[in-house]
Amino acid sequence: MKISYEQRLEATLAYLNGNGSYKKVAKQFSMHSSDLQKWVALYRNHGIEGLIKKPGKYTGDFKVSVIEYMHTHGTSVRETAAHFKIPSFRSVLMWERIYYQEGADGLYKERRGKARKMNPKLQATSLKTIKENELLLEVQKLRMENEYLKKYNALIQEKSKKTKK
Repeated sequence: MKISYEQRLEATLAYLNGNGSYKKVAKQFSMHSSDLQKWVALYRNHGIEGLIKKPGKYTGDFKVSVIEYMHTHGTSVRETAAHFKIPSFRSVLMWERIYYQEGADGLYKERRGKARKMNPKLQATSLKTIKENELLLEVQKLRMENEYLKKYNALIQEKSKKTKK
């Protein structure tokens, strides 16, 4: 359920005016207490402007600066998100994970949308090559087995000739 700007502001002010704990005020306004915590932090850092929703597309440079700010200032993920007016702290968590796994360059990759599926033609050809490789390996295995059996038979025949003499 989306919560309007007016409701966010009203709930934030109710908490800041001492009308109860996060849980109590959140319950009063039919919202989750973590959402209220986020809005209170945004309000404290940026005032009323912090509660206005912004589009959620960020550049690679912005993401890098957010992560570097968090590391140099030792702020938490939630504090960093509030400082930069990022609505969801989970975005910062994801950027940090990418930063550690792929480095700063990983933050410049566009990761939105559904993952692309392989082209059906390419998929068919790749399946075909996989099948061909499997068949080649099987042929190679059978040839080795055949060689082994021939040598084994040759040894048995040689032994039988020696025993006949």
